[in-house]
Amino acid sequence: MEKEYFRAFRVHKDESEFRTGIEQIALSDLPAGEVLIEVHYSSVNYKDGLASLPDGKIVRRYPFIPGIDLAGKVLASDDERYKIGDNVICTGYELGVSHEGGYSEIARVPADWLVPLPPGLTAFEAMAIGTAGFTAALSVQRLLANGLTPDSGPVLVAGATGGVGSMAVSILAKLGFKVTAVTGKPALTDKLLGLGACQVLSREEAASGAKGALGKEQWAAVVDPVGGAFTGDLLKSVSYGGSIAVSGMAAGGHFDTTVFPFILRGVNLLGIDSVFCPMPQRLALWELLAGEWKPVTALEEWTSVYQLDQLPEALSKVIDSKAVGRQVIAVKSDYID
Repeated sequence: MEKEYFRAFRVHKDESEFRTGIEQIALSDLPAGEVLIEVHYSSVNYKDGLASLPDGKIVRRYPFIPGIDLAGKVLASDDERYKIGDNVICTGYELGVSHEGGYSEIARVPADWLVPLPPGLTAFEAMAIGTAGFTAALSVQRLLANGLTPDSGPVLVAGATGGVGSMAVSILAKLGFKVTAVTGKPALTDKLLGLGACQVLSREEAASGAKGALGKEQWAAVVDPVGGAFTGDLLKSVSYGGSIAVSGMAAGGHFDTTVFPFILRGVNLLGIDSVFCPMPQRLALWELLAGEWKPVTALEEWTSVYQLDQLPEALSKVIDSKAVGRQVIAVKSDYID
């Protein structure tokens, strides 16, 4: 039914060395879980890049298989909700952090972590969206729940050439919003405009009005996967009653602010967590991503594909901020979606 031995990308760390590479492992090396999956695709996220570093502070034990998301086909199941041959997605929870992840030809996961692949998405598209796209969709959903409409005004997306940012630009543009994209990669301006942005700013331009406790009201909402000092700057320019959805910390985990954006403009600071998002909400979002919110432009033009053997190159790019859009890993090399 399934291979006893298969390939996986593992990281090792002990007192003398840290190393990574493709290995042959056995089913007995996988953790407990009700569902065994043939992994067709995974993807590369910032957290995966950190997992490939000796001081990344993501992996909790070694040896370990990173990869915080996967899409594939059920090989065996002890849970009646999933049958052999079912196509499934797994993102979040402890996958790729404390539970062996998606950079393996076969994975075993708890059934409660799985989402059936919705009609309208292939396994490849599910991982081109992946954790980053799901986080972008969750950010948009929270902003809409806080009253954002296309008539509210322009929406700023920070880190727009990254995974979360590019997906957010694509989704928001499809929903009719006027999107301002922020990037440190000016050479990609035309590509961002093609993705759906109405204008593209540098980080310095986006933060130029952030002098003093409050700046000029510019943005009805902000999607911020970057974090760091830039978050504090952006807070000062969110319009009255607007919101900033924070989902990442690529630029750091701290920022300076005052209470003024909150008590004088009623700004909402929304924390976005895709890891433990409740399952009903998770299922609903994947249905949207397969239908009305499907980020078609991003899927077609902002996705790179790597084989499992090329994973170190993709991980290096995301750590060095050289990655553009989404990086999909074809884990099962002979599988074509």
